[in-house]
Amino acid sequence: MRTATILFLLLALLIAVTVIASGIGPYAISPPEVARALVQRLFGGTNNGTVETVIFNIRLPRVAAAGIVGAALAAAGAAYQSLFRNPLVSPDILGVSTGAGLGAVTGILLGLPVTAIQLMGFTGGLITVLIVVVIARALRGGGDVLVLVLAGIVIGALAGAAISLVKVLADPYDQLPAITFWLLGSLAGIKVHDVATTIPIVLLGLAPLILLRWRIGVLSLGDDEARALGVNVSRLRAIVIVAATLVTASVVAISGVIGWVGLMVPHMARLLIGPRFDRLLPASILLGAAFLIAVDTLARSAARIEIPLGVLTAVIGGPLFVWLLAHNRRRMLP
Repeated sequence: MRTATILFLLLALLIAVTVIASGIGPYAISPPEVARALVQRLFGGTNNGTVETVIFNIRLPRVAAAGIVGAALAAAGAAYQSLFRNPLVSPDILGVSTGAGLGAVTGILLGLPVTAIQLMGFTGGLITVLIVVVIARALRGGGDVLVLVLAGIVIGALAGAAISLVKVLADPYDQLPAITFWLLGSLAGIKVHDVATTIPIVLLGLAPLILLRWRIGVLSLGDDEARALGVNVSRLRAIVIVAATLVTASVVAISGVIGWVGLMVPHMARLLIGPRFDRLLPASILLGAAFLIAVDTLARSAARIEIPLGVLTAVIGGPLFVWLLAHNRRRMLP
């Protein structure tokens, strides 16, 4: 009952944040008006033309994108932390974010259209993790997890160096600002088409994590204990890596590199609902979506110019994560 209550409250929080965020902007719309427009659209009715245009054509696609990105990064972070049995692991531990960044900035350097840049970012993230897995398999020893993490650090560093090289080669008046803005993370240019193409990929990646959530939770006990309980550790680890990478690469391709969400939100969810992965995953998804919608709303309304999401999540996430660590430490003391 406690778990169901917490998940219900998180769902209510997500709905409330979505309604409030959809009304904030230069053309202010009150939450009751937003809720009325959403309900009328859900049941096929019509609303005031201006209100309907602002909500459904301008704000709701961006709010939906923020929710998808936040949910995906938080779910991937929770999966990676359970997989590697390390609370300091984030979705870019295997270099997926850096690889996606390299693919996207290469597309910007080549002058490709936005859709091609997103596709190159998505492909770059997948290729980077594929290289990491191949290296880990070639160097496989007693500690597969450690080899994976070390290979991810090395390949991520190489991809980061390649990004720096692309920035040096880019046109400083046109391409370099676009590259820098993309690497800082933003949802300013999001379109309905971007949301529609990202949702199926995210659901495809989340499906194995949801269906196998019980077995993934067993991995946190250790490889030997998981094998004793009948879990094929190698196959399950490969599935989790592929699913979490797919989810992360798909959202990084449309939003740019946004840090801290995949590291911090699972800790917040863990404080609310406990460490069991079957409960942690849905809580992280709901909390991650609500968190990034709120942060994105702040990013586009706090100042006259839009604040990059990566900057804002770091400013908020750093102190909040320190507080979470201190809070956990106090709870551990007798």
